[in-house]
Amino acid sequence: MVLSESPGKRRLPIIIGGFEAQAIAIEMENMAPTRPLTHDLFKSFSEAFEIKINEVVIYNLQEGIFYARLVCESDKKIVEIDARTSDAIALAVRFKCPIYTFEFILSSAGIVMDDDDDKTKEEVKLSEKTVTKKTAKQASDVEYGHLSDEDLKEMLKSAIDEEAYEKAGKIRDELNKRKKA
Repeated sequence: MVLSESPGKRRLPIIIGGFEAQAIAIEMENMAPTRPLTHDLFKSFSEAFEIKINEVVIYNLQEGIFYARLVCESDKKIVEIDARTSDAIALAVRFKCPIYTFEFILSSAGIVMDDDDDKTKEEVKLSEKTVTKKTAKQASDVEYGHLSDEDLKEMLKSAIDEEAYEKAGKIRDELNKRKKA
């Protein structure tokens, strides 16, 4: 699957399984399976209980694995739910909600494509969903909030070892915020 930056020329290639790719393609092609697929069932379930998916955030990339979450709303309450990136995107196309990611992910895993680069029709169609950069403030609010203290401490050590002091500072701030709460 390839997501395209909006606006911009960068693409974010994400390797997903065949079933997930088919679930995304079926929705993007407006095909109607004879029986609901799992993502269709989830959408029907969500709508029946008045749960809306506002956006999908691809918030992390570790060892080649993308991490995503669904930002849901019900009764004016916002809830973030961790999800496999492929499932999150399959739901995003069904709920017609935006997909976001952070600059550090686009910088490390994105590729720049010229408009005249060779692409098949299938790749173009899978590139229609847009990836928009979150601001630094949004990144600090979302990026670490879901992780456990132990995970944060491991990430802090890694960031210091890699001399990624800005990242280390954000992780430290999240840990300090939790101590005060």
